Amino acid sequence: MVDKIIESMIDYFGNDVRRINHALKVYSFARCIGKLEKLDRDKQTILEISAVLHDIGIKISEEKYNSSSGKYQELEGPGIARHILEKFHINDDKLNRILYIIGNHHSYSKIDGIDFQILVESDFLVNIFEDCLDKNSIESIKIKYFKTNAGIKYINTMYE
Repeated sequence: MVDKIIESMIDYFGNDVRRINHALKVYSFARCIGKLEKLDRDKQTILEISAVLHDIGIKISEEKYNSSSGKYQELEGPGIARHILEKFHINDDKLNRILYIIGNHHSYSKIDGIDFQILVESDFLVNIFEDCLDKNSIESIKIKYFKTNAGIKYINTMYE
């Protein structure tokens, strides 16, 4: 199912290769960290789908608000994600969890589970590189936001 959701995400973004690549990189880290942290099947599925679609609201945010700000992504993302996911017949509990994560993925005080935690860590691992952050910023992010053993290992290995 995740492969079909990836296909839907690519169709949605079209020729916006930067957004597609970002989503796929976050998905790859999230998938690996989830496996290393031994998530159960349901949480792993929620994590992977959330990772693929976490920034799905960015396109309409740029069109509507002329901004890619996280607050607009959180506002617009869940509705678009719901529309994409409706054809996959995901049960309500999983769907609501996915939409919650997408709708709050820049609101770090709302992290309330391992699936959400791993998504945030994965997004940071990619954003650190894409935004060319300096060592002090990386260290601050690591201290504030990284909690999983696998995520901490990745950030230490990649950025120290």
